[in-house]
Amino acid sequence: MKTFDELYRELLQRKIAQDESLPEEYDPYHLDCLLHPEKYAPVLHMKECEKCAYDQACKNSCIFDAIERKEDGKLRINPSLCTGCEACIEACENGNLTASKDALPAMKAVREAKGPVYMMVAPAFFGQFREAVTPGKLRTAFRALGFTGMVEVALFADILTLKEALEFDRHVQKSGDYQLTSCCCPVWIAMIRKIFHELMPHVPGAVSPMIACGRMIKRIHPDAITVFAGPCLAKKQEAREPDIADAVDYVLTFQEVQDIFDAADIRPEELHDAGKEHASKAGRLYARTGGVSQAVTEMVDQLCPDRSIRVQSEQADGPKACMEMIRRIKEGRTDANFFEGMGCAGGCVGGPKAVLDVAEGTNHVDAYGDSAKYRTPLENPYVRKVLKKLGIETVEELLTDDGMLTRDFK
Repeated sequence: MKTFDELYRELLQRKIAQDESLPEEYDPYHLDCLLHPEKYAPVLHMKECEKCAYDQACKNSCIFDAIERKEDGKLRINPSLCTGCEACIEACENGNLTASKDALPAMKAVREAKGPVYMMVAPAFFGQFREAVTPGKLRTAFRALGFTGMVEVALFADILTLKEALEFDRHVQKSGDYQLTSCCCPVWIAMIRKIFHELMPHVPGAVSPMIACGRMIKRIHPDAITVFAGPCLAKKQEAREPDIADAVDYVLTFQEVQDIFDAADIRPEELHDAGKEHASKAGRLYARTGGVSQAVTEMVDQLCPDRSIRVQSEQADGPKACMEMIRRIKEGRTDANFFEGMGCAGGCVGGPKAVLDVAEGTNHVDAYGDSAKYRTPLENPYVRKVLKKLGIETVEELLTDDGMLTRDFK
């Protein structure tokens, strides 16, 4: 019988070839996980482990209590509690846990789409698909797969930088409060919501750049299919949250995207460069630790040059460091007024499904940021174009938008 990974790769090859037949030998559970990933948690339990009754390394690693012991004594993953942080996968020495995959239903949707299909790439994408692959060549590669176009989510990081800077002015500069950034990492937000809920008043209700991008596309093209690609498994769970599930139809990891390129025999580095630049340096740097803080700091200074209170930021990456930073906040052991948390060491470039290691990924992101035509969102003409399409005439209106860029954290 084929392993989960063998089944996945064979089915992906058949999907690209538009062959709907099934392999002769497969585990029905594995097949269902691959064809209907929305029914399962971002982390899949592939097989029972004899040690699970005694050694609960996976359960003990989960800060969200998503791994539960059932009446039969076996451990199960609760899909409603799992964030996709992958701590349990790392803790399982026997390899019985694996990440879910959305490639098969996503490519099926691309093939059968009646309307436009857009690939939305996370800011961490630069350099992930071989060094010679420019954004323009990657755009051409996605078109070869059947996508209508590619959108850089960094443009919407620009827009949310403006919103976060305005929130800082309203909640910190005018009241002496502090702010916990809300618009990036789903693991960071889940940690605050589920473990430190008393701190939620300090979190501005902004959606992530991924959600903002998906909603914008669907507002312009209501029949569009939106697919997000990034280094993060947790984005799969974020896209399913009820209040924002209207934005993104499928979430792929960078590794899944590479699998699709391989199955389709597409080599992006050999394709035409359909270059377009839409994001500023600020939005591009969201991909690494400190990027959000840097972007918001520069934006606050640009929007409010005469204010006496400035952004004093503190960052943490990785669940343990984030929890320690939160403890310092609660105990008053920090002078910072803006806190950035990232669930992975190094930020998004350190995501478990990145193709490159964190150091190389960070170097690529920094280089891509330095090459940007615009330094801040306020200098970026494409930000104004998007806001105008949303019916937002002034930057200040970002604080009172119709709900497209905001959410009610509960």
